[in-house]
Amino acid sequence: MRHRGHPKGALLALPSKWPPAAFALVVTCLIALFAQTSGAEAAKHGLALYGEPALPHSFDHLPYANPSAPKGGKLRLGMAGGYESLNPFNFKFAAAPQLLIGNVYQSLMARSQDEPYSMYALIAQSVELGPEREYVIFRLDPRARFSDRRPITAEDVLFSFELLKAKGRPGQRDAFSRVTRSEAADTHTVRFDLGKGADRELPLLLAAMPILSKTAVDSAHFDDVRMDIPVGSGPYLVKEAKAGERLVLARDSDYWAKDIPSQRGLYNFDEIDVSWYRDGGALFEALKGGLIDYREESSAARWLTAYDFPAKRDGRIVKDTLRPGRPVGMSGFVFNLRNKLFEDVALREAMAMMFDFEWVNANFYGGLYKRTTSYFEGSPFSSFGRPASEGERALLARFPDTVRQDALDGSWRPTIHDGSGRDREIARRAIRLVSQSGYKLTDKGLEKDGRPVAFEIMIRDRDEERLALNFSASLKRIGINAQPRLYDETQYQQRRRKFEYDMMIGQWLPSAVPGAEQAGRWSSASLDNQKGTNLAGASSLALDALIEALIGSKTPEEHVDAARALDRALLSGFYFVPLFFVDEIWTAHSATLERPSYLPHYPMYPFGFTLEQWWWKSEEIRND
Repeated sequence: MRHRGHPKGALLALPSKWPPAAFALVVTCLIALFAQTSGAEAAKHGLALYGEPALPHSFDHLPYANPSAPKGGKLRLGMAGGYESLNPFNFKFAAAPQLLIGNVYQSLMARSQDEPYSMYALIAQSVELGPEREYVIFRLDPRARFSDRRPITAEDVLFSFELLKAKGRPGQRDAFSRVTRSEAADTHTVRFDLGKGADRELPLLLAAMPILSKTAVDSAHFDDVRMDIPVGSGPYLVKEAKAGERLVLARDSDYWAKDIPSQRGLYNFDEIDVSWYRDGGALFEALKGGLIDYREESSAARWLTAYDFPAKRDGRIVKDTLRPGRPVGMSGFVFNLRNKLFEDVALREAMAMMFDFEWVNANFYGGLYKRTTSYFEGSPFSSFGRPASEGERALLARFPDTVRQDALDGSWRPTIHDGSGRDREIARRAIRLVSQSGYKLTDKGLEKDGRPVAFEIMIRDRDEERLALNFSASLKRIGINAQPRLYDETQYQQRRRKFEYDMMIGQWLPSAVPGAEQAGRWSSASLDNQKGTNLAGASSLALDALIEALIGSKTPEEHVDAARALDRALLSGFYFVPLFFVDEIWTAHSATLERPSYLPHYPMYPFGFTLEQWWWKSEEIRND
């Protein structure tokens, strides 16, 4: 089972229940600290979705950074697939290395990976909110500059805003279009008016906006796939770029923000050398052969059995199991409802019933996995095992047939098999279910109106192939012909971006606090956004209304109610066949790589794309 699911990211191996400290942090952030002021807030060093950021104005560094970490040395990394562009912000963002974000390009404010949703000063040294969050004002740090040493001004901020609103990622276009007015009060001050009833997340989305150089970016050709060397404001410069094969970043020794608290102790390698490989198997061979220094293992079978190789035996490579406390999200076989074959929810439910997690977990993965039960797995926003609140029921009242009763009362759970690999009772139940919708099991298989239930499962590596073949065999027992088909990484990504698949294994990275990103995943407006993230082709008035309620929530209680109601609607719609997760992150790396002992609660990826918190503990390697 693949943990990574780029471009959007990976299914992280994380616990199904939060540690008490992590849960307390969310509750504190969403409830205890929630307050409205009677007038405009004074300029502050940070911004949170609810209440105040956890760190005070006087904080010295982020909790998971080591300000004493030595700097130096080269880090060699590997990634699967390839890349075609050095622009990660336009509509073709998936063709570019996402590791450019944060390393080369940086945003107005820096997100803390230790809090559900808080941001701290970076290019903007302070932020001011209106009393109802109807406007946000960013004041830029006069020291802020691009890698060509030109100062960052309000003009660059407004240029970036207008360009990304017109030609940026789908989520940016949608969010920035909700801004009613933008203006520069002076060279270092920018104000965005958000209108009455603006969603609480919008100020943070603006704070996360990458700042592009007005003089260096060719806005006329921003939509193109290009390999122009970028001019950013981050800690690294692009030293070498060979499309599809290699990217080398060199640390900027004169990085303007190196002593800002949100950056102190990070970005410790002098050089980051990234090579692209065909798939996860090739990446593993690169680790064994000493070609890369770090790898996250995506295969339970490989983690259990394949690490008896010379570099591991003699201690040059170590296995490191990590357990941060963020939620899990969803992974599963996703139905593409753009194919009318899947329009019957009873058929989708019957197919979901046939996935034999118990057998797969025991025979493929050594019992390491747990079953996924929610789109917000392992967080307070999960509806699993929780009866719907009055607030949820009020949201769902307009759509009485959207949520099934067992999802409403919290008793729904994925079908449990007997572990034999051939649970006949489950197969009989699945056939009875689809027969109520007019399907018949014939000598040719399962049919309706003479049309057989047959489709392709798009896969991209041998781990996915083994899982898909098992699922295909289970479906065959109820007359469904599902054929796995292996594509190379480039073909896979092209088909995914164009939604040219019947079924695939999809992953949704969890959000510590679900918000506007849900519109890109499930709303009717996102249905036809090519290269977007609505993998399932979901489109319904109920989902649209629940997403609107989520984005427009004004209190933590409303936010939780809307998220759980959305979770119940998604579970009832069987858009995915839920798969599984582990409560660990499996890593293997050079024994001379070091990391802080404190792990952030909500890493965007386990440690970023480029291990920004790590360092070489060997002086010889650092000086090599």
